[in-house]
Amino acid sequence: MSIWIYSLSSVVFVSLLSLLGVFTLGIKEKFLHKILIYFVSFSAGALFGDAFIHLIPEVYKKGVTIYTSLFFLSGILISFLIEKIIYWNENHVSSILGSKVKHFVSMILFGDSVHNFIDGLAIGASFLISLPVGIATSIAIILHEIPHEIGDFAALIHGGLDKKQAIFYNFVSGLTAILGTLFALILSRYVVGVNSFLVPFAAANLIYIAGTNLIPELHKETQLKKGLIQIFTFILGIAIMYGLLIVG
Repeated sequence: MSIWIYSLSSVVFVSLLSLLGVFTLGIKEKFLHKILIYFVSFSAGALFGDAFIHLIPEVYKKGVTIYTSLFFLSGILISFLIEKIIYWNENHVSSILGSKVKHFVSMILFGDSVHNFIDGLAIGASFLISLPVGIATSIAIILHEIPHEIGDFAALIHGGLDKKQAIFYNFVSGLTAILGTLFALILSRYVVGVNSFLVPFAAANLIYIAGTNLIPELHKETQLKKGLIQIFTFILGIAIMYGLLIVG
């Protein structure tokens, strides 16, 4: 029962981060952009650190077979397919949002809903391993969600939603993380050894997000000083994940 309490408490907190954008309305966009890029590098390091320091070693503890590799690859493949579906439907506008809303708004909300579900899945799978691993994964996802949610909120406003609409729709998409965690916890009760699939799947998803979504953003910055700060915050993200391992 404690696994359910810890898992759901963590994922509810992650879902509430979807409201974070409203607190940035009074901050100048130029200053916010300058700060966010370092959050991105920090979260990239944390996601890589959580996958390679916490999740993957747990997979190896239980033994590795060819199926383990296939589970990792399935996580990458599904993440890739999700993004493909988003891009394929890029020109379809949701009628619910209204005709004045730009087409990319519906894609942001759809993509966030799916990714939040998988984040929730990762949180649930991690707590099924142990409390320290669950906490580490939750922290890694939280660090990723902070810049992600702020950026999405700004994009939704830019796409034509008013502030109340942006808050509401972003919050609804954030709730799918809870569904992901519930799915992992319920599945574990009926399928023996489900973590042999869920854990490598979750690790692959974290690696995919960090490698394909966050790292390319960091490469857009070409100034040496800012690049060095990015490297420092990236290493700091990894170091925190390693520190959690020692503490745990």
